[in-house]
Amino acid sequence: MRSLVFVLLIGAAFATEDDKIVGGYECTPYSQPHTVSLNSGYHFCGGSLVSNNWVVSAAHCYKSRVEVRLGEHNIRVNEGTEQFISSSRVIRHPNYSSYNIDNDIMLIKLSKPATLNQYVKPVALPTSCASAGTMCKVAGWGNTMSSTADKNKLQCLDIPILSDRDCDNSYPGMITDAMFCAGYLEGGKDSCQGDSGGPVVCNGQLQGVVSWGYGCAERDHPGVYAKVTFSTTITFHHLLSTCCPNCIDTDLHFPGVHLQRLAGAHHGQLLSYPRTQVQSHGPPSPAPVALNITSIKTI
Repeated sequence: MRSLVFVLLIGAAFATEDDKIVGGYECTPYSQPHTVSLNSGYHFCGGSLVSNNWVVSAAHCYKSRVEVRLGEHNIRVNEGTEQFISSSRVIRHPNYSSYNIDNDIMLIKLSKPATLNQYVKPVALPTSCASAGTMCKVAGWGNTMSSTADKNKLQCLDIPILSDRDCDNSYPGMITDAMFCAGYLEGGKDSCQGDSGGPVVCNGQLQGVVSWGYGCAERDHPGVYAKVTFSTTITFHHLLSTCCPNCIDTDLHFPGVHLQRLAGAHHGQLLSYPRTQVQSHGPPSPAPVALNITSIKTI
């Protein structure tokens, strides 16, 4: 359930609300062939296929093992287009912070290459940041506000990237270089729980990952997204070379980005991370701090 974390001087209190995508619509079936469902007996997060071997999602969606479901539209129906592939590696950004949701990026290595076709296609990684005002599409299987919409069918949402100033004003002191805001300051359209880790695609390139926000479609509180451009030039190189030194060169093929093993990298074992679960009630309780309000799009 979408959680609100009220961080007060005396600690943290929690409130919840119904899961929903506000202002969205059912995607044309298979029009978002890069969008994947992360499954652990149930859909818990989204992700984006960026090559036949790799998926990008949100670090707060981390589980040590996941099943990646590709070629989906209705996740409750066998449509004959699906591919279910287990993960062989799940690699979080080494500087991910569960406190302020910074560096909310995660890479998932598939246990076998996906078969690319009209239902399963990678999305290009960005070559530059999209500017404020650029319209982007968010896709996911989060619950919907409409009583007639089927949350099991992939939902789409069209929203603009907001300026850094509007983003900072919406969340004073909370936005880092690895984040951006998208949506409408007047509210009414937003992504929410169930969409976490899913794609924000602008002009055919993966600019962001659904990360966090306050409430859902609240006025002056747009959605906050992990910036893939920030991670493309720094994190993917660092993640795969530092956290996955035994990844062979043929693994490192991403559309639009040339990745190389960093000098000095050598074969070895994947770094061990805590076997955490997706938080069901927001991030861990913080130490007492000055009045601050935040939330995260997790189950």
